[in-house]
Amino acid sequence: MRAVVAGQLLLMLPLLPLLRAARAVAAGWMVFALAAPAAAQVPPSAVESAAYSGLHAAAQSGDVAAIEGLAASFPTTGESRGSRGSRGSRGSCESSELRQALQARDSYGRTPLHVATFARQRAAIAALLAAGADPAALDSGRYDAVTIAAVADDEDSLQIMLARGASAKLVTSRYDGTALIAAAHLGHDGVVRQLIAAGAPLDHVNNLHWTALMEAVVLGDGGTRHQATLRALLDAGANMQLTDRAGRTALQLARGRDYGAMVHMLEHAGAR
Repeated sequence: MRAVVAGQLLLMLPLLPLLRAARAVAAGWMVFALAAPAAAQVPPSAVESAAYSGLHAAAQSGDVAAIEGLAASFPTTGESRGSRGSRGSRGSCESSELRQALQARDSYGRTPLHVATFARQRAAIAALLAAGADPAALDSGRYDAVTIAAVADDEDSLQIMLARGASAKLVTSRYDGTALIAAAHLGHDGVVRQLIAAGAPLDHVNNLHWTALMEAVVLGDGGTRHQATLRALLDAGANMQLTDRAGRTALQLARGRDYGAMVHMLEHAGAR
């Protein structure tokens, strides 16, 4: 029996390099699959955009005059359509009809604000928020406008939204992540700094069991932008001792990927 087993092992020896290669490919595909939070966002297609009307069409094209005109066409609370006078800021007088128009959804659950954010129509974003659009609304992929801008590396749109009260703290996507985790994953260091300043939760753990700090390493390329992202998170006080499902810290993950600069930054910051 031992001789048979030994013979089988000898026959398998030439296959070991192939098995190792297959394991490496599988691991690479696993990381690729886990990098999906960014790719999971679904912007409007050309066909969808062409079919838009009302606020969705105005948001897509950046037609601020149309947005303001449509918003003004709805009566404020307690006002009939035939008795609109000068009303100044809409504020609490916003009507249920206007709210419904601002929260109208396309086939993928996108509001006009989602559409304007995907299209990088910054003036339209500001106009929609001024009219009362809800920045916390989620599309069918569970993305809010802030996370959409974060993934797009669109610092200007993000600044507009955060300055007008949008939250950097929402839990979004099918991964139960945050805008900060998505931006860290992609190495969008300027976005990361904005989100940190806006109070984004530094140590939120998504359902992949990764924080923003971990994703900057495990889904990053070790390059200058991911290094800058890591630096921003460390400077803000992100927890370096949290571990992934396998019990590995960010430092151990960086060592495993031979990201020397990141290893140095983490060690200098006191990681272990």
